This record gives sequence, structure tokens and C-alpha cells, in this order.
Amino acid sequence: MRIGVAGVGRIGAFHAETLRNLAGVDQLVLADAYSGRAKEVATSLGADWTETVDDLLASNLDGLVVAVATDAHADLILRGVDRDIPVFCEKPVAPDAAGTLAVVDRVARSSVPVQIGFQRRFDAGYTAAREAVAAGRLGWVHTLRGGTLDAAPPPAAYIPVSGGIFRDCSVHDFDIVRWVTGREVVEVYAAGANRGEDFFREADDVDTAVAVLTFDDGAFATISATRYNAAGYDVRLDVLGSQDSISVGLDDRLPLRSAEPGVGFPAGTPYPGFMERFEAAYRRELGAFADIVAGRAEVTCSVYDALAAFRIAEACDRSRREHRPVRIEGGN
Repeated sequence: MRIGVAGVGRIGAFHAETLRNLAGVDQLVLADAYSGRAKEVATSLGADWTETVDDLLASNLDGLVVAVATDAHADLILRGVDRDIPVFCEKPVAPDAAGTLAVVDRVARSSVPVQIGFQRRFDAGYTAAREAVAAGRLGWVHTLRGGTLDAAPPPAAYIPVSGGIFRDCSVHDFDIVRWVTGREVVEVYAAGANRGEDFFREADDVDTAVAVLTFDDGAFATISATRYNAAGYDVRLDVLGSQDSISVGLDDRLPLRSAEPGVGFPAGTPYPGFMERFEAAYRRELGAFADIVAGRAEVTCSVYDALAAFRIAEACDRSRREHRPVRIEGGN
């Protein structure tokens, strides 16, 4: 199996290292906008590299991993599909709805598998929560409480091209609540604020946000997000049902301190960021992609799932700006 990786920044280099150690991946070929970086990472892994992404696509690949800048995702997905190459792409599919829909339409007319990188679907805790809901062990689910709280803001230069906090950060929560519950979101109400660095406001973004989601069965989810959670990287999901309730991420690395006297939980060191929190999940999702390339598995996180999460994010951003609920099904 010959796998190409386009983009070897932090996440791309991690994916390349994961693929290098997977049984069945015989050849690994890397490319980057900066060919020197591709050569450096390839040398460290004992992999091959090409001068350009064009050269990579022409190098007889069995599978393509896309980890380049967001504005190049859609183009590389389509170029891979046009060459009958199975594609794994980090979210988002495209920076806007029109670009996402164009990819969805093209993939729908093709038999080439395309997997989108929502790694929480491969996390043990979220998987257990989904299984508990599907088995009915919680009764009927009435409330979900989730969120993504970054320990520190990303670089200022990233914010104007991030798509905003809902599309960049909360979109993972939007995807995972759909996946865990098996339900669709039909309405959102969202708000946001700026209390940190001015570069968020200057980019027409917010550094803290909250959204209330209504599902098609009447259940609710509250999703929170912030760029300023100095206690540590906090990602959790509480699933509350009529018979039982469970929580994903409730372990000793939880970045919270109890105000109750004598309580020592949590006692561990909080995760500093998403790579450390989801390292095992990232490795599982690349293993799943290798199985897809080999024909042993089917896509479990498709461009359609990415579109659904993106639509929720867009509705939240509109709700925040217009200070009103926004319907997702049946028009806005």
C-alpha cells in the first residue's frame, strides 16, 4: 500500500508517523508547500518525498491524506477523487458552504471513498457513549452538555483564516453530538463575547461562545467554547438520560478543581492540548483509513457528516450575529 501525505505541519507529520508504523503501509510519500519541510520529515521517517503536491498526486498512490491549509482541502479532495484515489482529509471539507456542497456533489457521483477527520469518533469514551445510547442503557436522552475549552489562544494570524470559533472549534462538538445520539439538530441559539485579545474582535470573531441545540426528537444540547481555559485543555460530553447518565472525559486529567472540602479528584495533570488528549483517537482514525484503502472497511465519517456539522456551525454563527434562533431544517 502506497500512501501519500499532502502537508506535513504538526498534524500532517503526526499522521505520517502513524502511517509509517501501520502494518500494510509499504510506502509513504510526503509533500508540502515547502519542499524542504517534506524532505526533512521524510528523512526522519525513512519515507519518500516529492517537490510538489502535483508530483505527489502523480506518483501512483493507493491513498491520499490531506493535511494542508483549509483553503486547499476541497481542491485536493476532488483531485484525489478524479484520480480514483481514496482520500482522508482533515476538517473542514472547504472553508464555505458552496465549496463543501461542490465536494459533496462530486463525491456523490463517485465510488471513491472519502473520509473526513473528526477524530473524536475514534475516541474510546465517545465510542462507549454512543454504544450506551444505541443500546438504550440511558433510557431516553433529554440533555447533552459538551464543549471544547482551549488552554490558550492560537496564534493571532490563524484567527482570520480559521472560519470563526463555531466552524473551527465547536464543529467537533456538533459532529460528535450527532454521532453519539444518532439524531439531527433542527434549531440553534448561540451567543459569543470577547474578553481577551483584540485580534479576535478585529477578525470579527469571538473568544468565548455558547450554543443551545434542539434535536429532532426534542432533546437539547448545550455546547460551550473558549480560547482561554488556562487550567488545561477541557473537552467533555455529558449524556443525561431518563434512566442513567454518563460523561466522556471525566477522568483524573480533567482540568477542574473541586470546591468541596476533602475531595482529591481529579488528581492528574491536565492535557495541554488536543494532540495529547486525542493521540490514540488520531492513530485509530488513520488505521481506519488504511483499512478503507485496503478494502476492509467503509467510511464512517463522510463528506455528508462534515456538511451536517458545518451547517450547524453556520447556523450558530448566524444566530450569534442576529441574536435569534435559527432553524436548520425547513429553512432559516
